[in-house]
Amino acid sequence: MQSSINRPLPTEHQLLWQDFELGFFCHFGINTFCDQEWGDGSDSPRLFHPAELDARQWVRTAKRAGFRYFVLTAKHHDGFCLWPTLTTDYSVASSPWKEGKGDVVKECAEACREEGIGFGLYLSPWDRHEPCYSDKAAYDDFYLRQLEELVTGYGPLVEIWFDGAGSEGREYDWSRIMSLVKRHQPAAMIFNMGAPTIRWVGNEDGVAPYPSWNTAESARVSMFSDASLNWLPETPGWVPAECDVPIRKDRWFWHPDEEGLLLSLDSLMDIYYRSVGHGATLLLNVAPDNRGLLPDADVERVIAFGDEIRRRLGKALAQTVDQEGEFIILGLEPNTVVEHVVIMEDIRYGECVRAYAIEAWCSGEWHEIVRGSAIGHKKIDRIAPASIDGLRLRILESDDKPRIRSFTAYGSNE
Repeated sequence: MQSSINRPLPTEHQLLWQDFELGFFCHFGINTFCDQEWGDGSDSPRLFHPAELDARQWVRTAKRAGFRYFVLTAKHHDGFCLWPTLTTDYSVASSPWKEGKGDVVKECAEACREEGIGFGLYLSPWDRHEPCYSDKAAYDDFYLRQLEELVTGYGPLVEIWFDGAGSEGREYDWSRIMSLVKRHQPAAMIFNMGAPTIRWVGNEDGVAPYPSWNTAESARVSMFSDASLNWLPETPGWVPAECDVPIRKDRWFWHPDEEGLLLSLDSLMDIYYRSVGHGATLLLNVAPDNRGLLPDADVERVIAFGDEIRRRLGKALAQTVDQEGEFIILGLEPNTVVEHVVIMEDIRYGECVRAYAIEAWCSGEWHEIVRGSAIGHKKIDRIAPASIDGLRLRILESDDKPRIRSFTAYGSNE
């Protein structure tokens, strides 16, 4: 096996973020009260009046379901701000909610700190309300002021989400934007634009292709363009993927009478296997309703999802950790029924494995049951339930000495 000392490596912040695995997206704003996905910036702030808003309900639901970070849409494309910004009167300060004295961003930040999960913010570069948007230089200054309020006013952030939708062909002052983020939130992951440290997977289905390598040189701008982004030269070579998807099919904001669009538990599990199970991170959107609460049906479904992940993958039959070499054997009790095999590469050293096989010991010999390429942060292989006496991981191709963080077998856990 050849050594490759110049391959991209993750930073400590990227390593921590990749271990989160599950993020909770929260689209909430003026659209919630207008039965729409993309507002044009003309809806009155007087419409924003979530009489029962409870950010702790949102965050506690995320925590109960096993999610490790929470991303809030502080400003969507309509330009309405969920914090009392000094840059515009198009914000919660002009709404009847809490007599204009409320701050949704602050309430979410405090709830995340209380529950011990990471907090992130989405700030749309495209702004359909702001009059100066047509003046590039003026809007760059305006956007930087908004961003500075957010990165300095709400404590540590784990992620800042820059959505490319609506900005196809538009160039923002990414050098200044990245400098501001790095100065005030050096630990925050930067999503997809500027000099990103994480990238968009390229769809809104929540699934990563396989293999989904952690190294990348570009990513798509949005669902509405096949063009690739022009990342800044300082963009790292290690740019893992994040998979975003709404729990209600094709609906990021809440709409009345659409519970029938809730993804089934089976669909959510399939998404999990094809996101986290392909080495990416899953960002699942669950939207509060016009009361300011997560709907009961959505809460039940996302908690059932978290419970099902733990049922299937919460109790290991056997595990070996921190192993090196081309062959790793996992001993099992005789006739153990195995349904999942999970491998994690030690990505502190980069992504070295290029091909592997999993073999089962039964009837006195090894039988190949799985063959794959990328392992990366995590690879989950589902296998037909089978009674076996042992498992062997065989590294078929690697750029360097294979280092396996963990090799684990799971049964049905009924």
